Amino acid sequence: MSDKRRIVITGIGPVTPCGIGVNEFFTSLKTGKSGIKLLDSSIDIHGIESPVKLGGEIKNFNVENYFSDIKLIKSMDKDMDKVSQFAMVSAKLAIEDAALDFTALEAQGVTRDRIGTFVGTGIGGIQTTCDDTVTLKEKGLRRLGLRSIIRLMPNAASGHIGINWGLQGRAKSDATACATGLDSIFDAYWYIKNGLADIMIAGGTEACLNTLALSSFYNMTALSRRQVENPEDASCPFDKRRDGFVMSEGALLFTLEELSVAQKRGAKIYAELVGVGAACDAYHITAPAEDGSGGARAIEMALREAGIDKDREAMDFVSAHGTSTPLNDARETMAIKKVFGDHAYKLAVSSTKSMTGHLIGAAGPVALAASIMACKENIISPTINYKEADPDCDLDYVPNKAREKVVTYSIAQALGFGGHNTCAIVKKFQ
Repeated sequence: MSDKRRIVITGIGPVTPCGIGVNEFFTSLKTGKSGIKLLDSSIDIHGIESPVKLGGEIKNFNVENYFSDIKLIKSMDKDMDKVSQFAMVSAKLAIEDAALDFTALEAQGVTRDRIGTFVGTGIGGIQTTCDDTVTLKEKGLRRLGLRSIIRLMPNAASGHIGINWGLQGRAKSDATACATGLDSIFDAYWYIKNGLADIMIAGGTEACLNTLALSSFYNMTALSRRQVENPEDASCPFDKRRDGFVMSEGALLFTLEELSVAQKRGAKIYAELVGVGAACDAYHITAPAEDGSGGARAIEMALREAGIDKDREAMDFVSAHGTSTPLNDARETMAIKKVFGDHAYKLAVSSTKSMTGHLIGAAGPVALAASIMACKENIISPTINYKEADPDCDLDYVPNKAREKVVTYSIAQALGFGGHNTCAIVKKFQ
């Protein structure tokens, strides 16, 4: 069964600092528009000042702009942390972009128990955790309320999406740090491939622009401290000046479908998902393996599944993890060269994080969206803010300007704390 079932992407739901909705988001990628800005003071927790002043914040986010049901809006405000609200909006956009009609699908034999939701988050409802801890300490148990756990639990987003749209297939949430979103795609791919579902809503979400998360990442020297005149210049993956990532928030979910289901209903198809891979470094809780071997093994697995492990020159574009940290970018470069050899120098490699910043659990899906855009529209998004070459990062990083190029195969990568390495390969649909 698995060899015969093909998986295609029919809907994309970006909720990012670089745009909400596929058109706005793709336009930002094509034009190299940064979403990094000065952060609003509202991210401070109870008067505790954050040491970090810039990030990829989604300004003026309000669920009322996307949902009209008053009862649902009130429930989202009471029962959901922002991490779930982002995911709900992303799911709505991905479902609408795919033009899914669940009643019509049932008439075609695709019942709701054949549609699942795999939505991961690296950190979960951290704002709720912080707020309610302070409430408990200052005001006592009776003022804590009933909703703390359902707002902060990592699986809340997948559960709420299933409930709202009546999707009765499996719902779950991965939590593998920055690899989370692509791990959700990894599992959704196999779930459809093995005949356990026909449609999956899958991806990642994150909302950790608050003082606790920012201070913690800052203290471990993961965040950029480089002084810049413009916040948009702060994230510079693969550049010699890089010194840390820029934190962001948002969600990006996809609609994945078995090909015959999509074709039967006349769906538009962005690209075909042809291979996924994952591996653990088993090396260090935060640093990637010194030789890039974990990332390389994940790529190798995906190439085998895609059927191009014997024809690696078929790969055109790597949508890299590219965090703008010294270790990640150098060791990710090692992994690419380890797998592709001389062909690595012919590959286009770029990082969306130069524009979006790092969306943690949603970072992998953002990279995958860039891969999908490249296959669909033959436009490779750039690595902006690239000015100084680093001898340890010596590939073609598509500096500063998008590039027109026919892209047949593209691979997206995500590397997370814990030694997680996950990737996904998409192919131009033909």
